[in-house]
Amino acid sequence: MTDAPDPRIDFDPMNALGCCFLCALLSGAPLQCSRSPDPELETYETPPESLYALAERFRTHGEEQARRETLEYLVARYPNSRFALRAKDELGPTAAKTTSSRDP
Repeated sequence: MTDAPDPRIDFDPMNALGCCFLCALLSGAPLQCSRSPDPELETYETPPESLYALAERFRTHGEEQARRETLEYLVARYPNSRFALRAKDELGPTAAKTTSSRDP
């Protein structure tokens, strides 16, 4: 018996080279990781951020009552957000009393 290649198998060296090249490209592709996005790279505003920006706009236009109500809603609806912490600071000691009596 001889170890001659089987004539039924068609081997194309260019096809094999292309497959090796494709595998090399795919192995260098970045993997998708489940992590929180960098806040600096976010492309959209979160609801608490939008509410805080709205309250700041009310402040700019001299609408203090609307500003206060927006900040109170922000604290009641999103109490764990960083914008709620800012809103609580701006509302002062009356924030806890006012927001506890409101429904989110």
